[in-house]
Amino acid sequence: MSQTITLKRDLSLTHVVTMGLAWMSPMIFFTSFGVLHEGSGGMLLAAYVLAFAAILFTAASYGQMARAFPVSGSAYTYVSKAMNPFMGFIVGWVILLDYLFSCIVAVLMFGINLHAQFPTVPSYVWIILLTLVVMTINVIGIKTSANINKIFVMMQILFIASFCAFLAYKAVTEGFTAGLNPLSSTTGVSFSSILAGASLVCFSFLGFDSITTMAEETKDPKKTIPRAIMIIVIAAGIMYFVTAYLIQQLYPSLTFSHIDAAGFELMQMIGGGILASIFTFVIIFSILAQGMASMTTVSRLLLVMGRSSLLPSKFSSIHPKFRTPVFNIVLVSIISLFAMFISLETAIMFVSFGALTAFLFVNLSVIFHYIIRNKQREPRDLVFRLVFPLIGAGFVFYLITLLELSSLLLGSGWIILGLILYTINRARSVKEGVVLGEIEKAV
Repeated sequence: MSQTITLKRDLSLTHVVTMGLAWMSPMIFFTSFGVLHEGSGGMLLAAYVLAFAAILFTAASYGQMARAFPVSGSAYTYVSKAMNPFMGFIVGWVILLDYLFSCIVAVLMFGINLHAQFPTVPSYVWIILLTLVVMTINVIGIKTSANINKIFVMMQILFIASFCAFLAYKAVTEGFTAGLNPLSSTTGVSFSSILAGASLVCFSFLGFDSITTMAEETKDPKKTIPRAIMIIVIAAGIMYFVTAYLIQQLYPSLTFSHIDAAGFELMQMIGGGILASIFTFVIIFSILAQGMASMTTVSRLLLVMGRSSLLPSKFSSIHPKFRTPVFNIVLVSIISLFAMFISLETAIMFVSFGALTAFLFVNLSVIFHYIIRNKQREPRDLVFRLVFPLIGAGFVFYLITLLELSSLLLGSGWIILGLILYTINRARSVKEGVVLGEIEKAV
C-alpha cells in the first residue's frame, strides 16, 4: 500500500510569525504614507490606534477558528465547517482572489520599482525574474522560504527601528514641535476624518490571516497559529504607532509634491539621498518577501480546495520529494505573469474585496460554530465568541461599504464566475457519487 504524501510539518512559531510579517510587509507604512497621511488629515497615529483596535477583533476571530480547525484552508475551511460547504466555497473563492492578486501586486510593484531604478531594463523582465525566483524557493520548501523571509523581515524591522531611533534623537536634541500629546492636532481635524483614515490604514494590517493556510506545516498549530496571529498584529501595531507618533510630533505639517511617492520624499527630507537609497533597497526586498509569502498562501488554499473536490484533484497533489504543492505553485507563477498586463490599482481592488469578505465571514463563523452549533453560551463565551466577533464583523462591513464601486463590481463578477464553477463541479461530483457530506469531511 502506497504511503500518503503530506505537507511537511516544519514551521515553528518564529517561522510562522516571519511569514505573516513578510506577507504584511511593515514597510507598507512608508509606501502608502502619503495617501494615509492625507486621508487621516495628518492624524495618522489616531487613525492607526483606531484601526488596530478594530482589526484586533477580527484577528481574535481567526485565532478562535484556527484553534477549532487546525488545517490549511483558512476562511474556506472555517466557513465550510461553521456554516455550510456552499458558503465555504464562495468565501474560499473570494479569498483566493485576495491571495492570488497579492502575488500579482508583489511582482507588479517589484517590476515598477526596479524599472524606476534601472530604466533601461523593461518592467516585464523584472516581473519574470521575480516570478521565477519566488517559484523556485516555494517549490524547494516552506521552511526555506520562511528562513529567507526571516532575513528580509529583519531588514524591514531594522530599518524601521533605525529610522525611529534617528527621529527620537532629533526629538531629544531639537525638541518636539507639536507637544507630547500623541492625539493632538493643530489642524482641527474631526473624528470623522480620523475614522476615514482608520478605514484606509486598516489595510496595513492585512496578512495576519495568511498564516492560517500554513496550519498543516506548523508544529502544534492549535496553539502556534492563534499565538502567531496576535504577535503579528501587535508587533505591526507597535511599529506603526511609534513611527507615526514620532513623525507626527516632529513634522506636524507635512506636504508632498507627489502623494504616491510621499514615503520617498519623506526619506529625502529627513536623511537626504543616502537614506532615500537605503529606503528603496529595503522596499525592493520587502516586496520579494511578500511575493514569497503570498505564493505560499495561495498554493496551500488551492491544495485544500482541490482536496475537497471543489477544484480538480490535481490541485491536491503534493510533490513526493519536496512535499510542496508544486502544481499549484507553478500555476500561480504563470498567473502572476499577468502582472505585465494589469494595472496596480485593479489588482489592489481585487485584494481589498477578497480580504474584507473573508474577514466578515470568519467573524460570523465564530458565532455559528461556538454559539449556535456547539451551544457554548457561558458569560465568557458570549463576550469572546459573540460580542467580539460582532464588533469585528460590524467594522469590516463598514469598510466594505467604503470600497469603490469598481471594486464591488469586480468582486461580484468573480463570485459569479465561482458560482458557475461550483455548479459544474457539483454536477460532476453527483455524477461520480461524491456527496456533500464527503466534501465537507475533506475540507
